[in-house]
Amino acid sequence: MFSGSWKESNMMVIPLEIPDQNIDTEALQVVFGSLYRDDVLIKPSSVVSILAAACMLQLDGLIQQCGETMKENVGAKTVCVYYSSASIYGLDSVMKKCLEWLLNNLMTHQNVDLMKELGVDVIELLIQSSDLFVMQVEMDVYTALKKWMFLQLNPSWDGPIKQLLADADAWLCKRRTEMGEEEPFLKAEDGAPFTPVFRHVRLQYIINDLASARILERDNILPPDWLTSVYKSQWFAMLRTEHDNDNGPQDANKEEFQSGSMRCGRKLTKDGDYCWRWTGFNFGFDLLVTYTNRFIVFKRNTLSQPCGGAVSLQPRRHLAYRLRLASFDNSGKLVCSRSTGYQLLTLEKDQVSPGPQYPVWSMKSQALPEYVVMNLDSRLLSFPLYVCCNFQYTSPHMDRRPDAPEPESSARSVP
Repeated sequence: MFSGSWKESNMMVIPLEIPDQNIDTEALQVVFGSLYRDDVLIKPSSVVSILAAACMLQLDGLIQQCGETMKENVGAKTVCVYYSSASIYGLDSVMKKCLEWLLNNLMTHQNVDLMKELGVDVIELLIQSSDLFVMQVEMDVYTALKKWMFLQLNPSWDGPIKQLLADADAWLCKRRTEMGEEEPFLKAEDGAPFTPVFRHVRLQYIINDLASARILERDNILPPDWLTSVYKSQWFAMLRTEHDNDNGPQDANKEEFQSGSMRCGRKLTKDGDYCWRWTGFNFGFDLLVTYTNRFIVFKRNTLSQPCGGAVSLQPRRHLAYRLRLASFDNSGKLVCSRSTGYQLLTLEKDQVSPGPQYPVWSMKSQALPEYVVMNLDSRLLSFPLYVCCNFQYTSPHMDRRPDAPEPESSARSVP
């Protein structure tokens, strides 16, 4: 261009047409400078502009360096911008990193500004995932979506995160009163765009709690036919448990587990002894979770501890589960994490307990009421520690025979 027979060879100033609005003068200077030196300093604040310019000039080495810079600096203030830019310029690894960060932090570290930035497409990917790090129970996923929807429709809202839910509920109540609408909010014009997101809420794990079911009815966000079908499905599941000898999943069905498992979590603020259960009716399977002396233990409670609901007295119950632990730094990055993977487990009634089985569990032993799920290395522990579990208490198979044989071992990994 500068030494041949092109017209630019005789021009002192050459105008360039830059079709990409993400590219600025500073980014062009960095990109042109990279042609003459290997060491390029990329600031996280300018990485998107540099990436855009590098893609325009097809500089693969610089594109890769931009991607690494983005992955190292994913946080609440950058994750949405980085994800959007990565999708535009084809950096799949950056998109994956951003989604992982969001799955870990959307519920554990709720942030008003982040909720305002998240679009429908991204939030839908998060809500449908079995890897979403849920805190408390599925009702809290619904509540987080309600707050997110309120912020999308009221982007000027500016207040503390603790006030957000109250204001969102007040806004929904005022809207119902003023409009006099009996139809659910998702059927209204301004609510319709949020339908795909709410479709992925696992309602079967919300209507199993009376207080949560009443809130769903009060909010009138969801169409009634959504709830009707879930109530019907859960009723048949309960009948199969009571009358068709469905003692829980015994076969490895990872796809069904990922799409339909119960999601719940708990934050352990400091090291100590903890024991808890997650609320809701789980077909008579009262599962107690204990953290003590760096062990996490599952116990099937029948008669040894008070329980507010019905408890199954069947000799054995089966469940599928996955337990994950994680701790994060101030920017939401993983400091340490552990996972059991997908597992199948059989537990007996607690009143025939031969005693706690610490810390070793024999895969060939008979089923017991307690099971050590994880033994943690104290050197890797960092608090606060976040515990996230997925559970499946009933068999997903409609054609399961009542006389199906018991599994040979009490605990199995799902391949």
